[in-house]
Amino acid sequence: MRNVFIFLSVLLSTTCFAQSNKKEPLDTNSISYKLAQAQLVAYNNRDIDAFLIPYSDSIEIYQYPNKLLSKGKESMRVEYSKMFQQTPNLHCNLVKRMVLGNTVIDEESVVFSKTAPPFKAIAIYTVQNNKIQRVTFIQ
Repeated sequence: MRNVFIFLSVLLSTTCFAQSNKKEPLDTNSISYKLAQAQLVAYNNRDIDAFLIPYSDSIEIYQYPNKLLSKGKESMRVEYSKMFQQTPNLHCNLVKRMVLGNTVIDEESVVFSKTAPPFKAIAIYTVQNNKIQRVTFIQ
């Protein structure tokens, strides 16, 4: 009986390990994915109006873990418009994206200048009521 238990334990742990290595496809039809993708495309096009569409009017932007950087869409408009105008080489390369329910986690490599190395960051988007309500940056 003990040998059967050991065999089943090994079999189950091997199965769990094998399954954990499988890549799950992203749900590109989820609202969370679509909002994160829309703002990324608009960011790279430096289109402030399109960039702001996915965000809630009461958007909050944080530096990890809880330092509030900005609140409200109009504040974002001012900050990002200035950055879009002053940074002609601005481009965000998406390294990796994970989506789970209302949360999108993007690993990003952002180019600000042709002469500077890319800036690495993680952006965590939280979606509520079909809009991005919160962004937390880890840098």
